[in-house]
Amino acid sequence: MKRSGAILPGAVIGILGGGQLGRMTAMAARSYGYRVQVLDPEPACPARFVVDTCICADFGDARAAAGLARGSDVVTVEIESIPSDALRAADSYAPLRPGTSALSLVSDRALQKKWLSRSGFPCAPFQVVSDVAALADALQTFFPDCFVKRSQGGYDGRGQLRCGTAADAAQVFAELGPGTLVVEQAIPLAAELSVLVARRPRGDIAVFPVAYNHHVGGILRWSVLPAPQEEIPFRLSEQAQELARSIAEQLAVEGLLTVELFVNREGALLVNELAVRPHNTFHTTERATCVSQFEAHVRAVCDLPLGDVSLVKPAAIVNLLGDLWLADRPLDVAQMLDVPTLRLHLYEKAKPKPGRKMGHLSALGETPTKARDRVLHAYQILTQTIDPKL
Repeated sequence: MKRSGAILPGAVIGILGGGQLGRMTAMAARSYGYRVQVLDPEPACPARFVVDTCICADFGDARAAAGLARGSDVVTVEIESIPSDALRAADSYAPLRPGTSALSLVSDRALQKKWLSRSGFPCAPFQVVSDVAALADALQTFFPDCFVKRSQGGYDGRGQLRCGTAADAAQVFAELGPGTLVVEQAIPLAAELSVLVARRPRGDIAVFPVAYNHHVGGILRWSVLPAPQEEIPFRLSEQAQELARSIAEQLAVEGLLTVELFVNREGALLVNELAVRPHNTFHTTERATCVSQFEAHVRAVCDLPLGDVSLVKPAAIVNLLGDLWLADRPLDVAQMLDVPTLRLHLYEKAKPKPGRKMGHLSALGETPTKARDRVLHAYQILTQTIDPKL
């Protein structure tokens, strides 16, 4: 039977997805005294080692999702791309937070972009296409530079291509299609930001400080919290927070919402993408804020007071990708741990792959810039190299 009202410690939280985000959410939930079970297709998923039960099943397995929900007091997600049949099956037995409407919208880039535009939120110019001819027209419209993305699936730079001319249409459609594609005009950027909002079912909202992010090849390399004021004026950070709050309110999110933002060369904010789950750019909150994003996720889906998400001390992270494990040189963990305030976070993934997130480093600093410099210094020690892409 589905429950309403606060879901108190001792209850069971079900998570669709047992990757690193599910793992860290489970760790936060366990510290509050909740029991946790996850569903994931990978038998040795990162969350398996910290939860009570791990159901090994495909994300589209509606029967398995229903089984997870029957044994849970509330169900949440660590990944948006759960098939709708499985979401509905889970929602029929336990509160699903965020709900099916928010998940369906955010998991489809075309629906997401159309909703953002229709709701008056600023985005880069885009077109939604579903055949080669329409794609060629869109590439001509956005000449000389645009991104073509699959409407569903794909992350960390996968499922998208950067294109220049309409002559690329057939090749691009052959690689990304068939199906709906989103074509977005490339915007000259001054910065990339993100804002995290927690919202509980009764409507209370908490907005985290703004994160300042750096990507390489579509994958986050490092992030710092809060955004340095020498890079991002306080006024612009306030605008970003208000924009994210407004999106969370209009979506009526129950749980977490991350709003990824671009700052163009004129200093204007543009919404890139939304996520309704914990987010890589806010791993800093385990060190930087009174309540971390994972604690806030647990509090929000259990309809508990959200707590204080204000800054305690600036922090920065750098991602550790599978390429490091595949390289010939050893990782110098022992020497790296001499760096002041440094902490190592590994996800216990069994199979390193190029571009796969295997863990991250975090560090504190008196200022955001000092925190970033410290964690990047630790990364250079760990890898025994100077990485020019950082």
